[in-house]
Formats: sequence, structure tokens, C-alpha cells
Amino acid sequence: MAAPCKPCIRAALLGAFAFTRGVLNSRVAVRTYASDSRDGEGMAHFGFQSVPEGEKAEKVYKVFESVAQKYDIMNDAMSLGVHRLWKDALLRIMNPLPGCRLLDVAGGTGDISFRFLEYVRNQQERLLRRTMRKHQTPTWHEIAASYTSQQATVLGGSRAVVCDINKEMLKVGRQRAKDLSYGTGLSWVVGDAEELPFEDDQFDIYSIAFGIRNVTHMDKALQEAHRVLKPGGRFLCLEFSHVSNPVLSRIYDAYSFQLIPVIGEVIAGDWNSYQYLVESIRRFPDQETFSHMMAEAGFFSVRFTNLTAGVVAVHSGFKL
Repeated sequence: MAAPCKPCIRAALLGAFAFTRGVLNSRVAVRTYASDSRDGEGMAHFGFQSVPEGEKAEKVYKVFESVAQKYDIMNDAMSLGVHRLWKDALLRIMNPLPGCRLLDVAGGTGDISFRFLEYVRNQQERLLRRTMRKHQTPTWHEIAASYTSQQATVLGGSRAVVCDINKEMLKVGRQRAKDLSYGTGLSWVVGDAEELPFEDDQFDIYSIAFGIRNVTHMDKALQEAHRVLKPGGRFLCLEFSHVSNPVLSRIYDAYSFQLIPVIGEVIAGDWNSYQYLVESIRRFPDQETFSHMMAEAGFFSVRFTNLTAGVVAVHSGFKL
């Protein structure tokens, strides 16, 4: 598909900002936040629609199958590139050490796992430099042995496993990994967040970025996260959340509902998928409610960090 023309994007932006000016003097009708992904007995919400639980997973699968090829471009367009800063902030909060194992769920395109590998590599290099400084005048044999050791342990034994239910998203991620020369310490697995294909107590860190709101039963996904983490392991979730400032909230609502589907149509040729994504954000629980759900799943020391005034939040909890 050809790249969107500048006049098209400019027109979309002008239309959205004109709406934003008007909405500041009125209220935007937004659905209430849900405490789970379900709308009632045997029903689940799909954006603002109610659908049978058995149908939601298939509908969500088709959404991400549709947007997979343009997913990263759309992330940049929708967030004006800020999603990169949010993901960087997640890694700083995670602060992984060499040797730890990451499970990145709903991480199909690899963004979090690539950052994880780069972060661990930098940590390991700093550790190795400190070790070398202790030996100011090493012998040639020591230098050769050290070099060989560094090459073999560039990640310090760390490993990232990308798990996603959508094969198209994983396909995009694998190609990105190849293009960016990420291979060592990286695995790709097809799996459902509600029924992970891993044994108990396997991972040091479980991350999920902008994915948990799409599962049918968030309580089951949280229980699975708890199950596969080792004792002492950490759960980290980066997700869109609740903006408490009323003026910013109205601007954000106007931007989301009026501009994002337009960008989706212009860039990806897909209005409906991005309309769903906006609606799914509004149906996600607020920070306090989701923290309570994490505690109910068995996590301790549960807390959250708001980013961009609560547009997104990083939720953290530990398995004891």
C-alpha cells in the first residue's frame, strides 16, 4: 500500500483538532470502565459491543491479523512516537539483570523483548568492563580467555521468550528480529495468555504491553502470569489507563475517537480495527481497579506508575 499523502494526514489532523476545540465546551460520551473483560453471563465486550465469550478471541485475532503489517507504523502515528518512550520507561522500571529470563506475552512484534536484550547486553558489558579494570596488566592468555568468555556470555545467560496468540504478529516480529540482527537469546512461541504453554515457576519476569485488555478473561491471564513466574518473579504490565485531569481527558477522548480511526483508514486502510482498539482502551479498568485484580490473583507489593498523566500506566507486582 502506498504511503499516505501529506494532505490526507493534514486534513485528518485539522478535522480532529477542530473537533477538540468544540469538545472542550461540552462532554464527550465515553463508556464506563469495566472491572473485567466480561459483560455478563456468557458474554464479553468487544470494544463497546457485547459478544458471546466464545467469539471474542476470534474477533480480536482477526483485528491483529488485519493490522499486523502496519502495526509499528500505526503505533508511531497514533502516539506521535511517544509509545517508544513508554516502552523505554517500562524497561527502566523492569531493570533486568544479566541471567534473568523474560516471558513477553502478547509481544508479537518484539518491541519489549528487543529492548530487554539490549538492556541486558549493556548491563553485562558494564559488568565485564568493571571486571577487566580489576586486572590492569593481564597476560595475553588472560586477554584471549576473557574475550572468548565475553563473546559466549554477551547476555549473561539471559533469554527472552515472545509469546503471542497471533501468528501474523509473530511473523512480523521474526522478520524484524532478522532485520535488526536479534537472534541470540530470543525465542518465539504461539500461546494464549489465558492458557500459557509453559510449566510452573519458569520465568523471572513476565511482561505484557498493550495486550491484556484484549483477553477475554483478564483474571485467568493474571493467574497464568502468577503461575509461570518463579517465586520472587515480577509481573509488569504496560497498558492504557485513566486520565484524571478533566481537561486533558476531554482532549484525549476527542483525539482517540475522532483521529485514531481516521489515521487507521489513511495508513492501514482499516477504520474498524482501530475503532475497536480505541473502544477497548476505554473499557479497560482504571489503575486502582486493575491493581486490585492483580492482588486478587496473588501478587504482592502491587503498585502502578502513571506515564503521560495517566494516558498509560506501568503496573508492577511480585510473586512470593
